[in-house]
Amino acid sequence: MNDRTLHPLAQKLRALPPSLGEVRLVAVDGHAGSGKTTFAARLAAALGGAPVLHLDDLATHDELFAWTGRLRSWVLDPLARGETARFRAYDWVARRFADERELPPAPVVLVEGVGAGRRELLPHLACLLWMELTNESSWERGQLRDGPELTEFWDGWKRAEQRHFTTDPTRPRAQLLILQCKEGYVVLPGPRESP
Repeated sequence: MNDRTLHPLAQKLRALPPSLGEVRLVAVDGHAGSGKTTFAARLAAALGGAPVLHLDDLATHDELFAWTGRLRSWVLDPLARGETARFRAYDWVARRFADERELPPAPVVLVEGVGAGRRELLPHLACLLWMELTNESSWERGQLRDGPELTEFWDGWKRAEQRHFTTDPTRPRAQLLILQCKEGYVVLPGPRESP
């Protein structure tokens, strides 16, 4: 995939005013299976190695969307002070928080995951990106990726994600929509004003 399509976006993000201390916090949201993790990795590379926080590291089986307290205390508060954030990542197999991870303050820090653009996080975001893929197509991709052994998890996940986006829809707040295509990504204006 031609990641040169992301260089103009990287330049736009670097030019934004800081939103969390000296950090430009950029959210990548979308349905599960929409390609957020892959896109965030490629955008991070286009940004010269920007740190990426995966919200799957903060969520748990019992708290799929109730991670904002952990995000605030473990990540947002330290970054706002110019400090490296330290947190324990959730192990989805062992069902407990395990390995300690670090997220250094940088000019741009990416946070990716379902709900990254939720209402509570908006004051801390420099920009909100939405992966433009329907929930049905995203979920199909995700289930193919994860295999049949996670079918029961996906059934519960789909209900939880629908509840989340019904009460706290992200796409209407997105400044940019990201559409994956064969030759990279197309960046489109979102429902909100573009950066």
